[in-house]
Amino acid sequence: MPLLTDDRKEEYIKFLQTNPKGHFLQSPEWARVKTEWKNEVVLSLDEEGKIKGSMSLLIRSFKGITSMMYSPRGPVCDPHDKETFQDLVNQAKQVAKKYHSFILVLDPDIPSDDTEFKNIAKEIGFKISEDAKDFSQMIQPRYVFRLNVKGKTEEELMASFHEKWRYNIRLAGRKGVKIIEGGREDIAKFHDIMLTTGVRDNFLIRPLEYFQKMYDELVPKGYMKLLLAEYDGKIIAGVIPIIYGNKVWYLYGASSNEYRNVMPNYLLQWEQIKLALINNCDIYDFRGVSGHVDEGHPQYGIYKFKKGFNGDFVEFVGELSIVLNPFMNFLYNKVVKKIRAVKIRAKQKKEDKTFEEREKNKEKE
Repeated sequence: MPLLTDDRKEEYIKFLQTNPKGHFLQSPEWARVKTEWKNEVVLSLDEEGKIKGSMSLLIRSFKGITSMMYSPRGPVCDPHDKETFQDLVNQAKQVAKKYHSFILVLDPDIPSDDTEFKNIAKEIGFKISEDAKDFSQMIQPRYVFRLNVKGKTEEELMASFHEKWRYNIRLAGRKGVKIIEGGREDIAKFHDIMLTTGVRDNFLIRPLEYFQKMYDELVPKGYMKLLLAEYDGKIIAGVIPIIYGNKVWYLYGASSNEYRNVMPNYLLQWEQIKLALINNCDIYDFRGVSGHVDEGHPQYGIYKFKKGFNGDFVEFVGELSIVLNPFMNFLYNKVVKKIRAVKIRAKQKKEDKTFEEREKNKEKE
């Protein structure tokens, strides 16, 4: 079973960055960010011993009794090469025995209309979940906007945006909003604004240490930047773009409740799009939106904001899973998931309370 070893890491990274299905979530650096998960990478080799397919497996243990195995945006290979895909899955099953994994889950970077891939996945034994539409139902977003920037100029891209979006980008510049690149010491400022965003938009924020770990693993390799919007001497918004292979991803964004009228978020998106051009990328990925596109849906605002940049609305195939231990899978879904949901809700309430206390202290100051 060809697992990734240190002597093949350089070849593996080159393979990821040049393969059309390569993804930063499959990188060794990202695996090191996920400190609660162990990592194994299985490889499929051609007749000359070169990598033709790979799958980075994140393995999360539950009390050392069992584990779940997850490959974010895996596998990386020709999606219609059944032999390679089957080879990778067979090897993943061998790894699963080592860690007593009860399930293998994938969410590949494959459009939902790729019938050939779906048929191959089903033949291999995967069940495909295609009903998720909200963020809470997915591990990785199933719906994204992607902007094709290959061979385009700044002028051509700007002209393609909705008129109001072009106006807001220019307004931010006229109002004096400046985009600066932050250092590691600025992660805390970004995280502070993330907490504000989380409370406002009702989603849980990862701890400061997580973002610091991201910075330490990805920035030295040139895979990540921290871009901050400064106005009137204050940091009022920020984004974290990921640069990997032929794409730039908008991974995280945050904005304060103040000065939203100077449109920092529009300018930050434009700076990330220009980053894709500077790095000769083909795609700028706005990342997730809801699959519900009606105006009455609570997540419609995110959809509308990203849609205005005139990217392509992409629906991925959804989550693929193979249950390896039916009893443990049943136990996880009936017990563990519910316990985790309770813990997450408690953490959200604690975070909201901490935010409220912090805002009161600011007012006193």
